[in-house]
Order: sequence, then C-alpha cells, then structure tokens
Amino acid sequence: MATSQTKTQKTAPAEAGDGQVPYAFSEQVGYLLRRAYQRHLAIFQAHACDPQLTSVQFSTLCALKDSGPQSQSALVRATGVDQATIRGIVERLKGRGLIQLSKDSHDARKVIISITAEGLELLAHMIPCARLITELTMDNLNPAERMALLHTLRRIAGTEEPG
Repeated sequence: MATSQTKTQKTAPAEAGDGQVPYAFSEQVGYLLRRAYQRHLAIFQAHACDPQLTSVQFSTLCALKDSGPQSQSALVRATGVDQATIRGIVERLKGRGLIQLSKDSHDARKVIISITAEGLELLAHMIPCARLITELTMDNLNPAERMALLHTLRRIAGTEEPG
C-alpha cells in the first residue's frame, strides 16, 4: 500500500552507487547560512531606522560604543569584518560624521577610531529597530529553537563562552 507524502515530510535522499548520499548543495551549511543571512539583510534594510545604515556599519558603531575607541585592527577582531571591508566602512561612517579618527597617543602611526555624539544618537535611535529586526528574522522560531539557533551559531563561529 503506497502512502502519499505531505509537503512537511522529507524522504531521505537515495544513496549514490557508492553507498553515500548524493550531494545536495541546498542542504549544505554554507548555503543555508548564506540564505538565512540574505533574509536577515533584507529584513534589516526594510526596517532600519536609517536607510543609509548597513548592518555592518551598525555592527561597527555598536563595537565602538561597547568597547570604546580602538584601532582598525581591533575593530576587525570585534566585528569579524575583514581589513579591506572595514576600511570602506570607516570612511563612510567618518564621512557621515558618525565616527572620528585620531592618532594614538603612544604610537603616532596608529589611528584610533571612536564614535561621535552623532553616532551615539543614531545608535540610540536604531536600537529599537535592531530589536525588531532580530525579532522578524527569527519570527518563525519558537523560544527553544531561538535559543538553540543562537547557541549553535556561537559554536560554529567559535565565540561561545567556555563553561
């Protein structure tokens, strides 16, 4: 007796001739992370309080607010953004008057980046929007799934606190 399959059920992929399950790129972690991130970015752009502010610029401002003035390399570590990308972000934020650059008092070759009063004001305005963006990104997850997702992402990213 054959049974029909509902849309919510998935069958296990048939084995390839060598006994391994065929490779389905759309079931791979990189693909799924990329799709989830694309969805999050679309939600961010649709609900950001400042349409000129990107999610990476927002993260950069948050890092400066949370950790204070810092070098560009420290900002790279804090945000997870690569060196080349952070340079452009710094230039755009500086151009908008949201950050300022100064020389390190101990090493004149080093530039220190700090958030300005305008940057802090934008962050204060943006935080409620960011909370909504997070909520909308995870709106189809129940509380246990949300906790599991955040825990798993921290583990994958290597940022989980020991303990």
